[in-house]
Amino acid sequence: MWLAFAFLSALLLGFYDVFKKQSLNGNAVIPVLFLNTLFCSLIFLPFIVLSACGSTFMENSMFYVPIVGWEAQKYIILKSCIVLSSWILGYFAIKHLPITFVGPINATRPVMVLLGALLVFGERLNLYQWIGVSLAILSFFLLSRSGKKEGINFSHNKWIYAIVGAAVLGAVSGLYDKYLMAPVSQGGIGLDRMAVQSWYNLYQCLMMGAMLRLLWCPKRKNTTPFQWRWTIIFIPIFLSAADFVYFYALSLDDAMISIISMIRRGSVLVTFLFGALVVKEKNIKSKAFDLLLILIGMIFLYLGSR
Repeated sequence: MWLAFAFLSALLLGFYDVFKKQSLNGNAVIPVLFLNTLFCSLIFLPFIVLSACGSTFMENSMFYVPIVGWEAQKYIILKSCIVLSSWILGYFAIKHLPITFVGPINATRPVMVLLGALLVFGERLNLYQWIGVSLAILSFFLLSRSGKKEGINFSHNKWIYAIVGAAVLGAVSGLYDKYLMAPVSQGGIGLDRMAVQSWYNLYQCLMMGAMLRLLWCPKRKNTTPFQWRWTIIFIPIFLSAADFVYFYALSLDDAMISIISMIRRGSVLVTFLFGALVVKEKNIKSKAFDLLLILIGMIFLYLGSR
């Protein structure tokens, strides 16, 4: 069952990336990101309030948010810092890079999760997993060659570093999610999935509100102006739905973060098709081959992680 939820999360995540790209083109990044965190908070705030008020309906639903103390909240605040840092880098990168570059680079996150498990938790990769990692590295090299055709030098482009940094932090977040929600018997701390998702959205909103007020507002007349677009509304809707399904999948028995992380990166198919068919970005054939290598690598990672 958790596999089906992982695939659904990947589909929703793909549309989230598409609406994010449409909202950020020629727009101010920090206000768009603040609105995303604000709307996400507004989605989950009623669940927190109704649950705290002792609503019988909430107690018997999957949207119930249990009361958690400081011992749990400090872990959730760290989760907020990791995710928000990834988002800031990712939002700036997706604004300045073709989506057919951003998607494949983001799709390397499962490789980073595996390497993180190797370095942090002392896990060993088997033959299939090493093949998957090697194909992902090769595809990244080929993607850099495709970038040169569009004047994007991977070694000297700050937005490439930004999207890579966002992917690394995203992988760290994935490993941390498993730690947060895994039972104590499995080495985690057993936090409730709704408590994590609801509170980390609220903390991110507060952080982005401070950043908007202190960093963007004083310099807004000298930077890219903010333009309201209706696609901004769909960013938090699809993100919240994708994360809700993702956290639910992680909370199920026997759920494997390595497999779920790989499946969620299948969202690259949605963004790549959007870039190829709707935006009509350049060098689609060469980038499609690079993407194919990544997908084959993900299959090997799946086979090696079963």
